[in-house]
Amino acid sequence: MLSKNTVCIWYEREALEAARFYARTFPGSEVGEVMYAPGDYPAGKAGDILTVSFTVLGIPCMGLNGGPGVPQTEAFSFHVSTEDQEETDRLWDAIVGNGGRIVQRPSASLKRCCR
Repeated sequence: MLSKNTVCIWYEREALEAARFYARTFPGSEVGEVMYAPGDYPAGKAGDILTVSFTVLGIPCMGLNGGPGVPQTEAFSFHVSTEDQEETDRLWDAIVGNGGRIVQRPSASLKRCCR
């Protein structure tokens, strides 16, 4: 059954790469349908990837290649509960090591937070 609510995340042109990253990093995640531009359009050409359907930990998402007009921000984030510090560290290192940016310094009282 198709979800009635899907998280849509804007990218400049990296939607497929992002979906693949989430799929290999988080269990229960996968890349779905990729939609391509049927013809040339003002910001691109026929065959460009427009949208990518994917799931992250079972949450339905869509990556939209919207171009440079809408930069990625902290306006959206996944809150992921982990079993232990080892899992937290693995996910943290995968995200930060893949270009993620630390937006809050971790401390003894705070869990790691990044985008």
